[in-house]
Amino acid sequence: MKLDLRGHGERYTVEQEMLSLFPGERPVYGPPGPGDESWAVVELREDPDGAVCETELSWQGRRAHVRRAADLPIDDYAREGARRRLVGQTFFLAAKEAAGIDPPWGMLSGVRPDKLVTKALLEGRSPGEARRMLEDDLFVSPGRAALALETGTVAARTARSLGPRDIAVYVGIPFCPSRCAYCSFVSQSVEKSFGLIPAYVDALVEDLRRGGELAARLGLRPRAFYMGGGTPTTLSPDQLHRALSAFEEAFDLSACTERTVEAGRPDTIDEDRLAVLRGHGVDRISVNPQSMDDQVLRAIGRRHTAEDVERAMELTARSGIPHVNMDLIAGLPGDRADGFARSLDRCLAFGTDSVTVHTLARKKGSRVMTEGTAVPGAETVSAMLDRASAALRAAGHAPYYLYRQKYMSGSFENVGWARPGGTCLYNVLMMSELCTVLAFGAGGTTKLVLDGGRRIRRLDSEKWAEGHLGHPEKRAAVLAEVEAAYRETDGI
Repeated sequence: MKLDLRGHGERYTVEQEMLSLFPGERPVYGPPGPGDESWAVVELREDPDGAVCETELSWQGRRAHVRRAADLPIDDYAREGARRRLVGQTFFLAAKEAAGIDPPWGMLSGVRPDKLVTKALLEGRSPGEARRMLEDDLFVSPGRAALALETGTVAARTARSLGPRDIAVYVGIPFCPSRCAYCSFVSQSVEKSFGLIPAYVDALVEDLRRGGELAARLGLRPRAFYMGGGTPTTLSPDQLHRALSAFEEAFDLSACTERTVEAGRPDTIDEDRLAVLRGHGVDRISVNPQSMDDQVLRAIGRRHTAEDVERAMELTARSGIPHVNMDLIAGLPGDRADGFARSLDRCLAFGTDSVTVHTLARKKGSRVMTEGTAVPGAETVSAMLDRASAALRAAGHAPYYLYRQKYMSGSFENVGWARPGGTCLYNVLMMSELCTVLAFGAGGTTKLVLDGGRRIRRLDSEKWAEGHLGHPEKRAAVLAEVEAAYRETDGI
């Protein structure tokens, strides 16, 4: 799409809206020419008191023109934000008219659509004001605005419970039994990388020791622990024991109220592994079928059946681990609305107190995309999500966190649902960026949340196990940057 920006430099704002609304387009800057069918002219005129923005947009020959005015605050930071929002509003409304689209999340294109709600509530605005902001200023649908208000309220309540030195700890295990067709996460199948696992666990144990020393120096205390991946239960019972012991020995756990391990694949869950997890105080695991339809499971490359999920849930029930989450994905190849509903009903029949409903994200590195696999359309995915919402609420679940990804079917969302007492604190802390997350292992991201969330910084680990093992200096550098950032914040 040809983009002509006049009177402003809000490239990022316009590009993000364009990529969200027109996924197949790429930005090309300059005035539109006679042969251009897809273009936008976005002009901002500003004076000391306010601004006017006009967007004229053409999409495949269909045109729209939108003009909006707004007062601008005196404060430079707030003024910049108001200007950016005005530009985004006119572009969005023109695109909506020209293309005949009505995205459920309006002009919100980011990962955390409820973060604005959390911020508004923490600043003292009422729930009604927060919801109206989403609907009136950002054109979010009433249903999605209500959803964001629910999850944003949970995040605000959680934020008020945190101390200034509270953190979360993430441990990444980048190995899986096999690679799913929809997956582009940084993970390796065990049959191709089995020999890396012992050395990886050795390195992880040492990194946790050093991380614990750093936390002690800075007075940081974990409130939640999460071991994810990949599939952590790809590790042997002894390897799981070593990794969990290293965490326990390294950190002050006096304030840690939750320990989660994403068991994930039911074909990796057995009595010995569950006994290790329970013995280390793990009180939450995930058993993630993604579907309970064997035909769909085969289509996405899973090497387990719905019967294997039943077996894993029976083992989990006997293990004594009190909280279990199950993941489902709406929009998988070969699935239909009625099939997805049956999968959800089977999961609810287990009595699990947490269900996460994902929307399929068409990720560039996945086999779904590289092989051009047919997937359900947006209307079917919408029906799946509507059915999930009704069934989960009827079963006593409420939404407690949500996030979005690029290239999601229908531009929808992923939502964590839980019964009272079944929420995962780590998910709220991480998704709402409420506190620092120290990440250990390949593919993880340490996220520094400083000055009450006004400063957020990402420190990425090496993506692959080989690179992670081959660059111990980078692992040490991440910890050094964490220490420097906290000492700078403290004025030391």
